[in-house]
Amino acid sequence: MMNKMLFFLLLTGSSAFAQINISGKILDNKNKPLAGISISLKNTYDGTTTDSLGNFSFITTEKGEQTLEASSSGYRSFEQKINLSGTALTVNISLKELVTELKAVVISAGTFEASDQKKTTVLNPIDIVTTASANADITAALKTLPGTQQVGETEGLFVRGGTAAESKTFIDGTLVNNFYYSSEPGLAARGRFNPFLFKGTIFSAGGYSALYGQALSSALILESIDLPTQSSADIAISYLAVGAGIQQLAKNKKSSWGLSYDYTDLRLAFKLIKQKPDYFNVPVLHNVDANFRIKTSKTGILKYYGMLGSTKVGFRYGDIDSAGMKDAFSLKNINMYHNLSWREKIGNGLKMTTGISYSTNKDDIHSEFQNENNQKQTLTTPILFAYKNFDVATHGNYANAKVVIEKRLTGLSAIRFGSEYNYSNDKTEVTLYNAKTVETVKENLVSGFAEADIYITNDIAAKVGTRAEHSSLLDKWNIAPRLSLAYKLADNSQASFAYGIFYQDPEKRYLPSAANLDYAKATHYIVQYQKLSNSRTFRTEVFYKKYQDLFKTTANTGKETAVSNKGYGEAKGFELFWRDKKTIKNVDYWISYSYLDTKRDFLNYPTEIEPSFASKHTASLVVKKFVTKLKTQFNGSYTYASGRPYYNIRYDNAASAYKIYDAGRTKDYNSLSFSVNYLPNIGKANASKFTVIVFSVTNVLGANNIYSYNYSYNGLNKQPVTPPSKRFFYLGCFISFGIDRTENAVNNLIL
Repeated sequence: MMNKMLFFLLLTGSSAFAQINISGKILDNKNKPLAGISISLKNTYDGTTTDSLGNFSFITTEKGEQTLEASSSGYRSFEQKINLSGTALTVNISLKELVTELKAVVISAGTFEASDQKKTTVLNPIDIVTTASANADITAALKTLPGTQQVGETEGLFVRGGTAAESKTFIDGTLVNNFYYSSEPGLAARGRFNPFLFKGTIFSAGGYSALYGQALSSALILESIDLPTQSSADIAISYLAVGAGIQQLAKNKKSSWGLSYDYTDLRLAFKLIKQKPDYFNVPVLHNVDANFRIKTSKTGILKYYGMLGSTKVGFRYGDIDSAGMKDAFSLKNINMYHNLSWREKIGNGLKMTTGISYSTNKDDIHSEFQNENNQKQTLTTPILFAYKNFDVATHGNYANAKVVIEKRLTGLSAIRFGSEYNYSNDKTEVTLYNAKTVETVKENLVSGFAEADIYITNDIAAKVGTRAEHSSLLDKWNIAPRLSLAYKLADNSQASFAYGIFYQDPEKRYLPSAANLDYAKATHYIVQYQKLSNSRTFRTEVFYKKYQDLFKTTANTGKETAVSNKGYGEAKGFELFWRDKKTIKNVDYWISYSYLDTKRDFLNYPTEIEPSFASKHTASLVVKKFVTKLKTQFNGSYTYASGRPYYNIRYDNAASAYKIYDAGRTKDYNSLSFSVNYLPNIGKANASKFTVIVFSVTNVLGANNIYSYNYSYNGLNKQPVTPPSKRFFYLGCFISFGIDRTENAVNNLIL
């Protein structure tokens, strides 16, 4: 018995003697202690976790060379060789934080982004169609964001002191020509595309990526949806239009196809809502589109979207140069658009995104000088009346091809490079008085670009890029560097800075030109602060833009033509945006404000002046409330803009220069809009059929808004440019089979 006891004591004493204490402290790369970090000897059960101060301590009986490892979600794994020789060991460890999409700072100066990846979205498709003032138009909804101007007499986005031509739109990476329906005098045109075509929207008011070019002011970047989640169909019926569509998903869920048709006829609407123009051809639009999507692999998808549309409209308005006479305008338009894109991982950590688009646009415009009986008049005295009878036929063909290769580096860091080719061919035939002219403008623009996302830590990131372009039209190169920086602050807010140089060709309507022209140039500087959460967004930006080499024009030959790059200007200001889905239950609202101080000398301006499309102060309030018991969503929006300047600029033959003969500022712009979306149960309770009934009124209070003024030939008479009607009403019903978009609308408010 004594021998057994002695043997046991010797055995336990030997084990105790062999135990080694390993201790230390674990810090992050900012020397802050890390709690809850797992630390152990590799391939053993010996280990522990750190306490609240980052300290750890554990006992092991292992001997010799071992591997000490530490790991935690969000940090790089740590391994270190150690030698266990019987004495206690102290090891202090520094863990480097992994750069992850959930934690990393977002490079966002100048940009509003809404996509599947960015859960703190600003405007998604549901937002667009439920914004009361937008009437489901993408551009109209974007006008509730800071940086945009309330220009209602022509189409397009006017951003931070830039013209509509200085803002470009891209779908799946490729440039879209004729994004809007064709222009009519004094009337704004809607965009051609349905918001539900797109899963991602990036609206950059400046400082955008080197992957995009030929836009001095801003870029609207749209990403089309991938495969639908299930097959579906939809029907739309209103007193304005009827339409139907289908999306068919294959049984293996690897491909889909879709087709839709819409017919719009405003005859009934114009009988119910008095229009200022006298329409002899009420607007009629036909639109058909088709798509297919094919999964080419686990990581690749091929997408096609095509659209064919036609428009016909004609109206009369009072002639500004005479009493009792009229000007009759008519337009026929045919537009076709195709877009084919493919993205795929091609091995070695590379991803390729490529796309090609082709579009054609044909406008036939007829203008006629008429008497009080709507009969054509041909007068040659004074000669100005002879030029009121004319025909313009334009035919444009446009192609764009682009390839982008992306290499993912450590964490979120990546490098992208690629090339782009733009082709355009615009032919214009003008029959004026007793002469016919034919002009053709062709452009081949070749671009190359490279860009890197550099994430130093989760708190510090940079986007560095450059873009080079060559224009066959100008026979010149440009090189445009771009830089964005972002720094994450302690409260999960962030500060960002963006700098970039941007170039643009002259607008086609000022060409051809005999002058030796160069690119117009703009340099952007942007400083931003923002704080995001799942339910609230706050951001403010300060910006400065310097314009150089803007195009100057003259109309001595009867047509306004670019003659030099002697124009210049600047734009500066600040903006605020606040969106809140949390404070008031089932209420989503946002507030935006923009201050703009801008002047430029371009086109026929005689000196540097505030452009006629710019308001110093612009503000919007958008409110959405869903009442569950009523199954109804109430939407309201109010927009204010301070008065815009207007000028009567005419050529003084004696001085051989343009002069301002009259100037002023319009009254302030005010518009309150309201809409109601009712989601009734129609049909069987469990049927896959979902209905939305929509009623909306724009400019509820009937404010007499004035956009600008038109002047007579002699400058003695001026007429205000106003909306075609004080108010506009909409009533429609949307029925979808298979996909419950009404549920999406509800979730958009309460999440």
